[in-house]
Amino acid sequence: MPKINVYLPDDLAEAVREAALPVSAICQRALEQAVRRVSAIRESILGDFEIDDPRLSHFTPRTRAVFRLALDRARAENAAGIGTEHLLAAMLDEGQNLALHVLRAMEVKPTLVERDLASRRPSARAAAADREQPADEGTRDDGPRRFDAHAANALELAVTEAHALGHNYIGCEHLLLGLVAEPDGIGGQVLRDRGAEPRLTRRAVAAALAGYVHLRAQAQDASGSGTGPQAASPATSQTAAQTAAQVVAAVVRQEIAPLLRRIERLERHAGVDAPAGDDAS
Repeated sequence: MPKINVYLPDDLAEAVREAALPVSAICQRALEQAVRRVSAIRESILGDFEIDDPRLSHFTPRTRAVFRLALDRARAENAAGIGTEHLLAAMLDEGQNLALHVLRAMEVKPTLVERDLASRRPSARAAAADREQPADEGTRDDGPRRFDAHAANALELAVTEAHALGHNYIGCEHLLLGLVAEPDGIGGQVLRDRGAEPRLTRRAVAAALAGYVHLRAQAQDASGSGTGPQAASPATSQTAAQTAAQVVAAVVRQEIAPLLRRIERLERHAGVDAPAGDDAS
């Protein structure tokens, strides 16, 4: 039987030894589950795309909403497939996902990302010319039904990132990580040009998730102790959401600050200028 080495942090390795856990059996079971899940998702994203496909159940409702918006965008542009640019634009359109909080905390402004995307998309003239071509029966009527190669690769990377974080779901934050890690699609290129490189974004997502877990635990404690509100008004809920976003942004900025300072020093040393238009809101 082939052997696969598993490396653990010192404290975890010590805890495993003390608990006398059957490491091989646990790893085999976990890997079997991961392979089945990834294979099912891979089949769903490489074939004809259906929003209600049960194999997409591991994607959160917000992520599936992003897929739906991306599909609409690709059809509106008469694109041959759903690309990373459509996924990123749809993530911006959805407007409430954790990925956007992460980008803002990293000082990557969604409005600038949207502008960069618009400049990189095929021209309206090319799209109009394509629409004048005869439609193939059963294809052009409904528009694209598949992710293109770059988008499919980004989605597989998103699944990998979710598993690496120990999550059994794929949210927009994982989709963001998949986009920045995918090397060839427009979506990842735009994000990296704005400073969302993979390592920095991964740390920012981890910090944001930790911040949300902390806030949720605080809310549960307040509710259990009777100090939490019994019925929050819309204004109270909005204030709570704004507070949560501010706390998460603060946690993310604290986590990525050392990397940002290092990058800024390297850029100053290399004489690299920031992308044009950074003063846009």
